[in-house]
Amino acid sequence: MKQVMASIMANDEVMPGVYLICLESSQITSVAKPGQFVMVRCGEENLLRRPLSIHQLGNNEFALLYSVVGKGTRWLSKRQTGERIDILGPLGNSFSIHPTANKLLLVAGGMGVAPLCFLAQEAGKRGCSVTLLLGASTSTQLCPSHLLPADISRITTTEDGTAGKRGMITDLLPDFIDWADQVFACGPVSMYRDIANKYHPFLKDKSAQVSLEMRMGCGRGVCYGCTVKTKNGLRMVCTDGPIFNLEDILWDKLNCY
Repeated sequence: MKQVMASIMANDEVMPGVYLICLESSQITSVAKPGQFVMVRCGEENLLRRPLSIHQLGNNEFALLYSVVGKGTRWLSKRQTGERIDILGPLGNSFSIHPTANKLLLVAGGMGVAPLCFLAQEAGKRGCSVTLLLGASTSTQLCPSHLLPADISRITTTEDGTAGKRGMITDLLPDFIDWADQVFACGPVSMYRDIANKYHPFLKDKSAQVSLEMRMGCGRGVCYGCTVKTKNGLRMVCTDGPIFNLEDILWDKLNCY
């Protein structure tokens, strides 16, 4: 974990209300792993940093995909190329690709695509075949294909049917579970509950790794603000996570956004 001043290489709106900020910092890129996140200081007036998943990784550069949802991210969206911002990270644990896994199924609900893109990059380097199930409420909320690795297979759904298949992204799980060696997911808690309650039998003996999003105060395990209940007791998303096995979380006792 490092605190760095990262230079902004680009900060563009790629979907309505969603921005992709590219930052330069070899201190971050040299150690970052898929699934990890950074804490971003969004102006002097905002005391708490904002946790953002690492979306892409390049040579000395990394990218964060974020929605403008409040004062902090609104401030971030107005930063210009050449400016520097205060970053703490990388933080948390990471996704784990089994050495024998060759076929990876990635399930993204809305902005859940953010950390899965980095995972797809790493899987490609290992020679894995990747299928991404990408869902959103409507077509304008689907991550553009040019922001995803070119060598993955992408299947989309929208709740209103404006792109891809109509319905929820979890509806497609039964069609792909048998193909996959491993399953990874990121999305809203409602999506995880749906997988755990309705589709868990389809997973059979395959574990599903999920990335949890929680409101965080410090990102370093000091404030206990992101504590969740698991089968192994209380765990903190910022230090014990954000990656957990689906079956370890007590979903009926989880309250987060």
